[in-house]
Parts: sequence; C-alpha cells; structure tokens
Amino acid sequence: MIKTLKQFISPFRKIVYKNLKGRPWSYGYNDTRWELINNTIRNEAHLNQFAQNLIPNQYAIGFDERLVEYPWLFSRLIKLKGQQVLDAGSTFNFPSLVSHPAVQQNHFTIYTFYPEQESFNKQCISYVYGDLRSLPFKDKHFDCVVCQSTIEHIDMDNSIYGYELASNKEVTQKSYEYEKVVYEIVRVLTSNGKLLLTFPYGKFENHGFFQQFDAEMLERITNYLYQYGQPSTHYFKYTPQGWIASTASDCNDCESYNPHTGKGIGNDGAAHSRAIACIEFIKK
Repeated sequence: MIKTLKQFISPFRKIVYKNLKGRPWSYGYNDTRWELINNTIRNEAHLNQFAQNLIPNQYAIGFDERLVEYPWLFSRLIKLKGQQVLDAGSTFNFPSLVSHPAVQQNHFTIYTFYPEQESFNKQCISYVYGDLRSLPFKDKHFDCVVCQSTIEHIDMDNSIYGYELASNKEVTQKSYEYEKVVYEIVRVLTSNGKLLLTFPYGKFENHGFFQQFDAEMLERITNYLYQYGQPSTHYFKYTPQGWIASTASDCNDCESYNPHTGKGIGNDGAAHSRAIACIEFIKK
C-alpha cells in the first residue's frame, strides 16, 4: 500500500517541482532527480558520452553530483558481464538501480554498516554488514569495486544516517581514515580487477557528516594506487549552465553547499558538491 501511494504521489511532486521551478531539495526535487538519473543511465547515447568522460550540454542544472556519478559508473559497469562486483557503501540499493542490466548481468554484493529499510535479495543481490576499513572478504575476491561518494563519510559524524559510531565529529582538521578503506578495496580486488571511486573535490571542508577532499587528500589515494597500477582521475564541475567535464586546477577552489546547515549556498543553483573526482583504476 505504501509503495502504491508513493507511486501515485511521485508524478504530482515532479509536476509541482517543474512548474514552480523548485530549488534543490524543495518539494518534488528528489522525485525529479531520480527520474533524470533513471532516464540517463538507460540512455545509450548518454552512457557513451560518460564513458568518454563527456557530459551532455546544459546537463542537470540545479541537481547534485549523483546525476554525474551514476551515469559515469553505469557507463563502465554495463561493459562487465558475470563479474563479482562489490558496492562499497550501498549507493546502489534502490529499485531502479538493481533492476538495471549493468547490475543484473553481474553478481552484486552490497556492503554497509546495517540493514536498510529495503533489500533486494529476490534480485539476487547479496548483503554483508560491517566497517569498510576492515572488509571480511578474502584477498582478490572481487572483479570490480564501486565506491561512490562514501569515503568522505569515513570517521565523520554519521548520525544523520542513523549510525551512532565513534567519529571525528568534534574536530575540524582532516581525517585520513579513508585511506584504510582504499587499502582494503585494493586488497580484495582481483588481478586486473577494476576500482571505480568517486568523492566531492575542491577546497578542504569539514561539514561534520562529510569532508570535502582537496588535492593533498586525493594525492594520498593515487600515490597508493600507483603501487598497484595506473589510476586515471577525471573531474567534473557544477556551473550555472549545468555539470561539465573539467580539470583539477579548475576544481581546486570549489566549495560545497551543505543543505543541512546552509553553509556554502550560492546563487548558482548548486545542490551539494560543486566538483567531484572520479578515479578509474585497474589493479595489475
């Protein structure tokens, strides 16, 4: 009954959002956001663009970085078949994502702290729970690991997500606990296994529940990955004309907008991060 009610109300919310030209996170934003995500990841032409680290013109004006991350990830996952894939952080645990061919044609394991409200065991999705800094998998277990906008929450105040865990919540300096996650991910990757890693990028910022990575924090990741292969980092930036492919130098000074506190709000329509880094890496 609840799902039927949501399905009934969602089109109305999207109409309200579009007609009133709503601001990020206003009424109907999330419904419209998911409609755009689902349309994009099922559009072959758009996925082909993202596979080349390109973005359609005037894309996702007024929407957050998920509109870039999901297509970028799916443009790579769609090429895999019969692979063991780890979703490190449970960002794929949504009905429209687990039903996508890129997920269905592979063997997906979702790893997160605790069981979530929805699970998709009937779609052959496996679930394992625990700390990403100590994965309970043997060495070289996964052919691909996806870690989407997750490592910026490591050692931060995750109570916003219902997790009451020891964290770095009382301080404002950088936490490097995320490096332990990278070490673990590389450990569980097979030889020739692929890592797809994304996170907010620009000036260092501690927003309590996440920290925005800067060049020094990113370099710590790539320096470690270089020991095992050749990482490739791609940058995307939000502008008033939508998301665009960018460079590190053009993103280094970007600030995030925290919709929970209002910090970083501007007149450009940004919904959250104004730049992201996407790392693609194959373990040798």
